[in-house]
Amino acid sequence: MILSVVIVNYNVKYFLRQCLSSVFGSDRTLKDGSRLELEVWVVDNDSVDGSVEMVREEYPAVHVIENKENVGFAKANNQALVRSTGECLLLLNPDTVVENDTFVKCVDFMHEHPDAGGLTVKMVDGDGKFLKESKRGFPSPEASFYKISGLIKLFPHSRRIAAYYMGHLPEDEVNEIEIMPGAFLMISREAYDKIGGLDESYFMYGEDIDYSWRIRLAEFKNYYFPETHIIHYKGESTKRGSMNYVYTFYNAMSIFVKRYFSGSNARLFNALLRMAIWLRATLAWAKRIGSRLAIPLLDFGVAYGGFLVIKRLWAELWANNVDYYPPEYTYLVMPLYVLILMCGSWLAGGYDKPVRPWKIVKGMGVGLLLLLSFYSLLDEGQRYSRMLLVAGGVWTLASNLLIRLTLSAAGMKGYARNARRRGSVLVVGSEAETHKVKLLYAEMGVNADMVITESPCEAHHLQDLIRIEKVEEVVFCGADIELKEIIGLMAALRTKGVEYQIAPKNSDYVIGSNSILSREGLFLDELETISTDSSRRNKRLFDLASTLLLLLLSPILFWFQQRKKQYFADCLRVLGGGWSWVGYRGRKGVFSPSDMIPNASTEVQERMMLRYMRHYKTTTDAAILIHNLNNL
Repeated sequence: MILSVVIVNYNVKYFLRQCLSSVFGSDRTLKDGSRLELEVWVVDNDSVDGSVEMVREEYPAVHVIENKENVGFAKANNQALVRSTGECLLLLNPDTVVENDTFVKCVDFMHEHPDAGGLTVKMVDGDGKFLKESKRGFPSPEASFYKISGLIKLFPHSRRIAAYYMGHLPEDEVNEIEIMPGAFLMISREAYDKIGGLDESYFMYGEDIDYSWRIRLAEFKNYYFPETHIIHYKGESTKRGSMNYVYTFYNAMSIFVKRYFSGSNARLFNALLRMAIWLRATLAWAKRIGSRLAIPLLDFGVAYGGFLVIKRLWAELWANNVDYYPPEYTYLVMPLYVLILMCGSWLAGGYDKPVRPWKIVKGMGVGLLLLLSFYSLLDEGQRYSRMLLVAGGVWTLASNLLIRLTLSAAGMKGYARNARRRGSVLVVGSEAETHKVKLLYAEMGVNADMVITESPCEAHHLQDLIRIEKVEEVVFCGADIELKEIIGLMAALRTKGVEYQIAPKNSDYVIGSNSILSREGLFLDELETISTDSSRRNKRLFDLASTLLLLLLSPILFWFQQRKKQYFADCLRVLGGGWSWVGYRGRKGVFSPSDMIPNASTEVQERMMLRYMRHYKTTTDAAILIHNLNNL
């Protein structure tokens, strides 16, 4: 066996399918005329999206290792590496696409360079943009400082300041480098036999840096080989702004620092690293929170401003005194009115995307009715003005709808009047393949103006079509265009505001960096209701309310618990948001839907989980919680 490919997968079925399609569709003839023998290993870290079933059904030649838990990137790779037989070993991410000649070119290069312990290639993202992490340097304190501080962006080609990405090396030139990315990391059998597998102390992140450096310490060389490309979609496993990412990344880098730095340098570097990473995470968190609060704050400001104007006009007309209403009404009661109306809208899904105006109307209508009902129960001296309440409520509703209409007109994502409406889509391929794409879009209910062009097609022609037809999305038909040509076209076009997608050969889906359009998706909105914003919100509200109730009743319930040590621990986990009382795929929970039927078979448990996700109701959570009330 010449090449062993190892792919670690975690809940990215469609990316994995496209990756395997490119792997098995690659050329097999080496430079000396011999045939490239290939074995492929897929190690699945307890995916719940049907990845394993897809691989076994569509790619029976693949060796599958099915883990029952997420054991991490390093350990999963080692499970396959220790069983592999290839002269060259390749760690490949599932969210990558290789060119037809990638494997043969890389293996030929490894054969011609016996000093090569590791090899990586030029990577581009889903829009054809070069990924700087294709070639990296050793993350010394100085290099890390320049990267984290942002100075590297000011001097991207400096040997010293851009050392983290080895910016002084041309992106299209073969060179020796220090660190290779884990997305495409080829190793010689000789190097593997000498240094062993990946360090399993790393769960995710950092293992590629560690392994690359160990290759160099074993007196082998790492090469950057840009004579072939791969697409790396990136970011499918974690969100870089999340605290989970920060925690995992910091732990990985801490392990690396302790291992390769010593004494005061290690302590200083670790402290600086911790400060810088948490600072970046805090800024990312603040940015995310700010983006979520921007529209509610705008709603509140406009609504409250309208309340003030209406109050002044009504005071002049009705009482002939602009100061008729007391300050507490202006600065306490009116803001409370607005907040209650906005909460009604939020609970009804008025802040979900895509925006549905009727949800805003329903939520605020219920909120206004509740306010009027409460108003009627107040003493006469506390009833400031029913007319102001009604007029202000109508204004709050009208201003909310007007803001959304303005955002829709401005083309802001998530606020379009028709969420299934897309701009012009340019499909590049044969008549048969473009017909399949049109049919898929129609079946998915996606409205778009289709612009069709035959392949092969020059980049300048596509550029003209994009400009003239105001194209927002380009779909390349993989059955008609080689991946090498697709990557070249994406890199040549690079038009701002245009997304690039691929319709893989012999498939019924279209895939890109930001979306996956498939026939299976027809059922997601209807079946996996727990994934909707409203269901997640209702589930979180139930968790909060039930946890507060359990804490309130703890002096009584605590003594009936079979696991007394866990009672308050579970309450705090759920209260903090990391856990839910009832877990499901992708969400940790104290209990599971299958707890309703003890000792159920695996098949029954799976059916119960699917039913729970597809028909989610808070009453189901309540029933499961009550069923386990003595086992918290």
